[in-house]
Amino acid sequence: MKKVTVIAKLTLLVCLTFFLSCSGQSNETGFIALFDGETLDGWVGNKQAYLVENGAIVVNPDGGGNGGNLYTEKEYSDFVFRFEFQLTPGANNGLGIHAPLTGDAAYLGKEIQILDNTAEKYADLETYQFHGSVYGVIAAKKGFLKPVGEWNEEEVQVKGSKIKVILNGTTILDGDFLEASASGTLDHKEHPGLQRASGHIGFLGHGDVLRFRNISIKDLSK
Repeated sequence: MKKVTVIAKLTLLVCLTFFLSCSGQSNETGFIALFDGETLDGWVGNKQAYLVENGAIVVNPDGGGNGGNLYTEKEYSDFVFRFEFQLTPGANNGLGIHAPLTGDAAYLGKEIQILDNTAEKYADLETYQFHGSVYGVIAAKKGFLKPVGEWNEEEVQVKGSKIKVILNGTTILDGDFLEASASGTLDHKEHPGLQRASGHIGFLGHGDVLRFRNISIKDLSK
């Protein structure tokens, strides 16, 4: 009888977990799944280059231009954004935040770099261009990406002008983008998007193949 009870409880737990996943809810309080593992429902942008394969969003530049951008339908201000990503050799992408749906998100919003730091072609990049950096504004620490081909876990926390990036359990960036740019940006360019307090979150294609999965968000503005 006890064995049957344990099996029944385990079955119920599995069913509940599956239901929460499909309903867009996360097991952790306050987090909502942004990707159901099967479709691009809830996303807008280049759905010719961004495809769903084997439970992941795959950026396939051959599907449309250089890969283009894929954004959340909803806009967010303060949040915790979690995702996993898999790089291919030399891959370059970005995570746009507080972004409009048109224009260059690196300047009209903010772009957090997603990059294969180990690629020889990127050896001479500026510090603010490597993985995890707020492009042109704040440089992230290097050395915490997993080997190319393995899945990485990343969390991006945004509250007001403060931003923190945690890669595979290590904080690689913790700063304030308004304070960091008060005397000018690192790339010496105008970044009007630094003044934006809300916008879309998106993946910003640069012509390379990448994969994303387990994407969820906790909206801190509610």
